[in-house]
Amino acid sequence: MTVNHERTVQQLFDLTGRVAIITGGAGLLGKQLSKALAEAGAKVVIASRTLANCQAWAAELSAQGFAALALPLDVTDPASAKALVSATLEHFGRLDILVNNAYARGVPAPPELLDPAEWRTWLDAGLSGAFYCAQAAALPMLDQGSGSIINIGSIYGVVGTDVGMYPSGMPVNASAAYGAIKGGIVNLTRTLAVAWAAKGVRVNCISPGGFPGDTINSEFAQNFRAKVPLGRMGNSTDLKGAVVFLASDAGAYVIGHNLLVDGGWTAW
Repeated sequence: MTVNHERTVQQLFDLTGRVAIITGGAGLLGKQLSKALAEAGAKVVIASRTLANCQAWAAELSAQGFAALALPLDVTDPASAKALVSATLEHFGRLDILVNNAYARGVPAPPELLDPAEWRTWLDAGLSGAFYCAQAAALPMLDQGSGSIINIGSIYGVVGTDVGMYPSGMPVNASAAYGAIKGGIVNLTRTLAVAWAAKGVRVNCISPGGFPGDTINSEFAQNFRAKVPLGRMGNSTDLKGAVVFLASDAGAYVIGHNLLVDGGWTAW
């Protein structure tokens, strides 16, 4: 008798029974990413250095019927990353997904004026922190022979910053340091993907375009939208499909990929 092992699209995207850590999970993008994984069936761990924010968001998710846990994390400390993974395993019994979303913003400045201490602030959290978390999460994933690590990059990891978009007096937050960490994230993704693919752990990257917060400068937003072929900035659902695809079996044959979710910003 022939057994048909083909799965439906719904089955491929289903994350029921899986456990995900989302670093920076209570932030602007973190909320969207964690909500998407929860909606797909995953149990989610919301982690950052601001535990109160994580607890508030985890409580909101729990109130909506999702399994959510808040845990502290200092991404600049490898021991903190290991403790996060250990606490996740103790509470949920497994770890299947890591979304490396957290970073700390240093004080922005033109490249010629960027203070070395601020440079280290950007890199320690944004690049070293992503590696520490990936390294800690990979250990149980490698032991079980499966897992998905998703790094969050940026369009500024593949192109330079158009400083002309910024109104006079507005700091260029997408500084040289920001571009350096996000470019590093893209190639860290490829390197880890090649190292761990044969052992069942997939590593990929999502590089978003502009996703505005509530306090965005209106002139900057207008200038930004004018450069996007789609004519708008990202919204509260634009990253959901991407993260579930890469986290789930729907993306089982995708490794080392940088998925640009930018409305076409980098297409021209």
